[in-house]
Amino acid sequence: MSLGRRLFVVLAIALPVCLAGWSAWRWAPRADAGRAPGAAASPSARVPPPASAEPGGREERDGPLRGRVVVIDPGHNPGNREHTREIARPVDVGTHRKECDTTGTATDSGYAEAAFTLDVARRARTLLEERGAQVVFTHDGDRPYGPCVDERAAIGNAAGAHAAVSVHADGSAEGNRGFHVIVPARVAEGAADTTGITGPSRRLGERLVDAFAGATGTRPADYLGGEVAGTGLVTRGDLGGLNLSRVPKVFLECGNMRDARDARRLADPAWRERAARGVADGVTAFLRAADGR
Repeated sequence: MSLGRRLFVVLAIALPVCLAGWSAWRWAPRADAGRAPGAAASPSARVPPPASAEPGGREERDGPLRGRVVVIDPGHNPGNREHTREIARPVDVGTHRKECDTTGTATDSGYAEAAFTLDVARRARTLLEERGAQVVFTHDGDRPYGPCVDERAAIGNAAGAHAAVSVHADGSAEGNRGFHVIVPARVAEGAADTTGITGPSRRLGERLVDAFAGATGTRPADYLGGEVAGTGLVTRGDLGGLNLSRVPKVFLECGNMRDARDARRLADPAWRERAARGVADGVTAFLRAADGR
């Protein structure tokens, strides 16, 4: 038989078979037949499982802080300066009433504390998420002003945070240098009750002092007395963000914006990255110690 004849026979046999198979596939009932657009597929449909994600759409990561919730509170808000009337509204902080928030301080060149705290907070978030933590912000520069100090505490409480850090910078006099960490005093008055968090908050503060000093190469403040210069810790009972907290929480004053030498550090992006690492390392050390690791 010639080559052309053989090719004709093969096509005559194969073509009907292929057409029959295609027709059976085309008109067969499908697993999602009759499903309205957007409706859930039937259990038999081959749908890949969704990726595990944290609230807010952030994918969970493995790491030493997996399963831990950390609240970062960027002090003040860049928009506060345009909303001075709103942030002057008094709120209840348990022991007394005080203004909702303030504008914060700034360097002599105009670099605002609110801009500094937001930058350091975002850098710290990246580092903590790389270690597996779920990081919750009190704000991300995404609201016109605030939140008020009582709401900042409430956000940490609602998140069930294992640790919370409020990032700030001080506005003391020229010549005063260094950082310090503010821990809550024992307060039980009105809506304030810190009796359950003073111990763990102090341990968080101690870890943060060590880590921040190591990461930034700076020392505790030299203008708040000998005890602070030695420990880096200040205890206060007048701050609503601490008084109203039900989770371990501290304030970190990263340096003095009104001192020229400290201001140069705070304005340096490379130094802010080191500051963020100090925050992340301090929180990590505290949480690992709490886990017995």
